[in-house]
Amino acid sequence: MRFWEDAWLGSVPLSVKYPRLFSVSVDQDRKVNEVGVWVEDVWSWRLQWRRARFQWEAKQESDLLSFVDSARLCKVSTDSQLWDGNSSGLFSVKSAYECLYNRTRGSPNRVFKLLWQVKAFPNVLTTAWRALLDRLPTKTCLLRRGVVVTSLLCVMCCSENESAQHLFVECIVAQRIWDRCLRWVGILSAQHRDIQSHFEQFTLCCINYKQNLLWKGVWVAVVSCIWEQRNLIVFQQGVADEEEIFPLAQIKVLLWMKHRMRSFNYSLAE
Repeated sequence: MRFWEDAWLGSVPLSVKYPRLFSVSVDQDRKVNEVGVWVEDVWSWRLQWRRARFQWEAKQESDLLSFVDSARLCKVSTDSQLWDGNSSGLFSVKSAYECLYNRTRGSPNRVFKLLWQVKAFPNVLTTAWRALLDRLPTKTCLLRRGVVVTSLLCVMCCSENESAQHLFVECIVAQRIWDRCLRWVGILSAQHRDIQSHFEQFTLCCINYKQNLLWKGVWVAVVSCIWEQRNLIVFQQGVADEEEIFPLAQIKVLLWMKHRMRSFNYSLAE
């Protein structure tokens, strides 16, 4: 494998980790076995440069050599790439998802197991998943990524900074939508202010587990419609309208049920 470009010694290629040294190297397209020699069964690196290094580059060169010396090369083995996301060394989408998830939140929990069982379209489930992880491009999230934001205020209520937690749970407009949702089935309940707890506790005691998955589909639909309304305001100068968001969520759930469940033959009124 290529010495500079293949990420065989870390999470990024060496050309990215040491861009200045890469620019003055004459080994840019060479493979690992071409930038060193075996000396009495001990591998010795022989990197070549276009010019003498500056003082600060010499320090980087020393760091680079210390970094690559930590790798154990075997004289009788051929180069290969292994995926360290699982014990088999073979890449899979599932193992990549688990690595990314464990890096952000730890081990999978009940919230996401419930989410992926909801009978909704994949793109809508993805929006809900990103909302639960606070990975949607809300204003506070964009600011964390270094994007210049003119105002951090929520476009729905214009009173608090716009985060996923605020937009979908704490915002006064969102709270009115959830109140309408609960009144639809004839109940009143205090709402959780934590978005993951809000989803997990979005449950009706009078129905069974499978029916509650349908009810959680309503939660997913409401989150999707709130996000669409938010984008309408940001990009098309729309206005916040809770009277419109919940009916749209109802229609979405009805269409999902008709598409995903053959035995579902109910009208919107029913």
